Amino acid sequence: MASVSRIIRQTAPVLVAPSSTLPWAASSGLRRCTVASSSTFRRNGGGSRNFSHTRNWRSVAIPATTRGGSKLFKSADDAVADIPSGSVLLSSGFGLCGIASTLIAAIRRRGPDSLHSLTAVSNNAGAEGRGGLALLTENGQVDRMIMSYLGANKTLERQYLTGKIAVELCPQGTLAERIRAAGSGIPAFFTPTGGHTLVQEGAIPVRFDADGKVVEYGKPRETRVFNGRPFLMETALHGDVAILRAWKVDKAGNCVFRYTTKSFGPLMAKAAKISIVEAENIVEVGEIDPEDVDLPGIYIDRIVPATEKSQVEILKTRAEENPKGAKVGRSDALVRRNRIARRAAKELKHGFYVNLGVGIPTLAPSFLPAGEQVWIQSENGILGMGDYPLPDKVDADIVNAGKETVTLVPGAATFDSSESFSMIRGGHVDVSILGALQVSASGDLANYMIPGKVFKGMGGAMDLVSNPDNTKIVVATEHVAKDGTSKIVQDCSLPLTGARVVSTIITDLCVFEVDRAHGTLTLTEIAPGLSVDEVRSKTDATFAVAKDLKEME
Repeated sequence: MASVSRIIRQTAPVLVAPSSTLPWAASSGLRRCTVASSSTFRRNGGGSRNFSHTRNWRSVAIPATTRGGSKLFKSADDAVADIPSGSVLLSSGFGLCGIASTLIAAIRRRGPDSLHSLTAVSNNAGAEGRGGLALLTENGQVDRMIMSYLGANKTLERQYLTGKIAVELCPQGTLAERIRAAGSGIPAFFTPTGGHTLVQEGAIPVRFDADGKVVEYGKPRETRVFNGRPFLMETALHGDVAILRAWKVDKAGNCVFRYTTKSFGPLMAKAAKISIVEAENIVEVGEIDPEDVDLPGIYIDRIVPATEKSQVEILKTRAEENPKGAKVGRSDALVRRNRIARRAAKELKHGFYVNLGVGIPTLAPSFLPAGEQVWIQSENGILGMGDYPLPDKVDADIVNAGKETVTLVPGAATFDSSESFSMIRGGHVDVSILGALQVSASGDLANYMIPGKVFKGMGGAMDLVSNPDNTKIVVATEHVAKDGTSKIVQDCSLPLTGARVVSTIITDLCVFEVDRAHGTLTLTEIAPGLSVDEVRSKTDATFAVAKDLKEME
């Protein structure tokens, strides 16, 4: 292992339970695993350090483009015909929303004999058997994925676990910022996202062999402290070719995107040697008002007509008579979920900007008092997200972070992913409500991985909890897991999403307030008909009881 790996692994804080709980950890412990990496730090005479990490890319020679020539190509097949094997491919979109489906189909048609060994960079790998990069991974054309979320792609998961594809998981906001940095000529930056997690350690498996043994881990991050907080150094993420989809493109390459289709498109176009856009509408130069241009033509090299239709990944609608989309009924599960959501709604004050995780957190606005409004932020690029649409109002270009069809409220705004995570990391969001696999007495949160069972990726969760002093982090979850074990623990045994980040825990049984500085819990509210002893019997963590203990509604 390179010297930096030894140094960081010896000095980094303990991030999870003993390594014996991790199925990929060597018997001698996580910190002593051998990493197939060329990462090194080399001291110069002047005391500066050069960061070298070359194993991530196999950037290749890309055909040069000629300024002044036409950017129009007859077809997507013509536009991708000279992409060489081994290229780093930046693929825009979020789920199936905004993906360059026409260009992906053309790349697939070239086949693995003609185009292979791609390093594909995307938020996720599309939908299995339906679209997105899944069509290329299933076709054997991708060797490495750099992404934030695997999702429900079982084929990709199998390929990953059997060594056919390497997968580098990167927090969603960090992924966006790495791409943005590449397009801006910035070689590296420091971010709070991922501190005290396996990302910092470089301990997430990247590649297995055919027998399921880890042969490559991620790279440890250099860490520095600014204003008393740890920050990780992340490097720019360059591409050889970017493929994106836009609603309208003029012949000079100026692009206009619709709603949430702009999540990664503008960023990736700026970070690649050659950027190819498929356009739903190609217009003459001058037909797009300069004020409407989302991406200037300087970043676009090739334009092709989009021939594949936009797809809806997860269709969600509501009935006219149920305008808030709230679920009704008296099943025990629904009563528990509604109790959590009703209490979570009290964390949302009029005019607040809030981010809601998938599942129970999304129910909270349904319980807001009449006349109160909050601005819901969705990390894929919405501020002012509304309810699910009526069946006849579905728009494939408006989806939430769960890839579900949604609507926009009056006054809403849409933007790219770097803008979205600037809001999040910068502390401009008032409250973020997330689910949890585990949450500890000191406010540690684990919600993206169960080693050996669940390995879907962190998505934007690490970014959402990266600024807990300015954005209040609330966990809304059922008190116990399906196997009856407590989710409220003294210390998390699962890999952390964030350390000492949670301020309030809301479950179907009670409410805890967390003293993050001292690492203690206080029971402040309890469900009707429940005793403190019953709460203790189902809670792994120790806690104090407030003198004015209240009853939950």
